[in-house]
Amino acid sequence: MTGLLALVIGGLYAVGLYMMLRRSIVKLLIGLALLNNATNLVIFTSAGLVRARPPIVPPGAVAPPGPTADPVAQALILTAIVIGFGVLAFMVVLVHRVVQTVGTDDLDAMRSTDT
Repeated sequence: MTGLLALVIGGLYAVGLYMMLRRSIVKLLIGLALLNNATNLVIFTSAGLVRARPPIVPPGAVAPPGPTADPVAQALILTAIVIGFGVLAFMVVLVHRVVQTVGTDDLDAMRSTDT
């Protein structure tokens, strides 16, 4: 399972970087979203894939029984998903405004607007 996830992560990074190197600003945005998802998968995979119980301590016990899932990685990924979605929504609005103003999504054509 970890090997399959490594292939998926590598593919997401490769496609994300390829999209970011294109001339279209929309493809740049899609590439950033793919990199965000690939990074979340890296964190998820590095925490270890275990079929374990949730880390809930029963009443009267000191530690949870048996192997448990790591809640820190899950909380970190949930936070990253929320922040990533907010940044992506903000970037979509910025790109929409830029395309309305300049009239194109070509990054090379946007250089002529710099003064």
